Amino acid sequence: MDFIEIAKAAKEASLKIADLPLELKNKALLKVADSIEANKEKIFAANRDDLKEAEILVKSGDLGQSTFNRLKLDENKMRDMIQGIRDIAKLEDPVNKKLFVRELDDGLTLYKVSCPIGVLGIIFEARPDVISQISSLAIKSSNAVILKGGKESKNTNRTILEIINSALEKVEGFPGNVLNQVFSRDDVAEMLKCDKYINLIIPRGGNSLVKFIKENTKIPVLGHADGICHIFIDESADLAMAEKVVVDAKTQYPSACNSVETLLIHEKFPEKDKLLAALQLAEIKLEFSPESWAHEYGDKILSVKTVKNLDEAIEHINTYGSGHTESIITKNV
Repeated sequence: MDFIEIAKAAKEASLKIADLPLELKNKALLKVADSIEANKEKIFAANRDDLKEAEILVKSGDLGQSTFNRLKLDENKMRDMIQGIRDIAKLEDPVNKKLFVRELDDGLTLYKVSCPIGVLGIIFEARPDVISQISSLAIKSSNAVILKGGKESKNTNRTILEIINSALEKVEGFPGNVLNQVFSRDDVAEMLKCDKYINLIIPRGGNSLVKFIKENTKIPVLGHADGICHIFIDESADLAMAEKVVVDAKTQYPSACNSVETLLIHEKFPEKDKLLAALQLAEIKLEFSPESWAHEYGDKILSVKTVKNLDEAIEHINTYGSGHTESIITKNV
């Protein structure tokens, strides 16, 4: 099918899934989780194919190491992916919830009720685990999706969605064409023009991707570009807690958008040297220049700045932060 046919089929599917009962959606989600678990070796094989091609691009300088890291699937990511689907199945139904009620006049009551959006166009870079996240959230929220992933993960993306859709075909009453996938740049161009069938575009990726999407479509866009996240160490902070939190926030998944990029330390924090030594022991490279404050590394690199007080920390975050994730470690609560 060409893109318009895919979009039209997705629109028709969105009308069908909108009325799907919670029990059937949850049954579908659990079936998907079981199927991914049963076919994980097939997914790993496809991912290895992507990694072989990506390694060549890394060596030639055409692909960054942080992107390569996001591309790789391992047992931990697979376990989290499967458990994430099962966790979504446990959530209450987000559809048909009364969010607001107001009596406007005798016999006239206004209700605000949650409802599906319709068809979502999702454009994302090299993170194959995004496929299962978006698919399961779309099912739970009764939306249809058209997915376009990065070319670096094309084999993994195709395999995962084939497994998911194969599982959904076995769930009686679940409509087809809810989850769709396209692969070419031409498809992206068509997606951005397809305001007749697509209700919302969600780009997941770097600043350049999000900016391009916003500038080239009339469809509403929900996107967050940067992940310049901060941790502020207050003067009262416990050293052991600070070490544990900062090391985990930087090393657990350095290329994640909520990984810490800048550490702000109160000038009166007495254990600063010990904290920095612990970070270096964890093989985190520390940067102290002002030029680093607006940089998202996506790697085991951390900007460090000493501030006079909380107000200066807040001012710094408001100046350089991206509004994604900010944290404070303190005993003064």
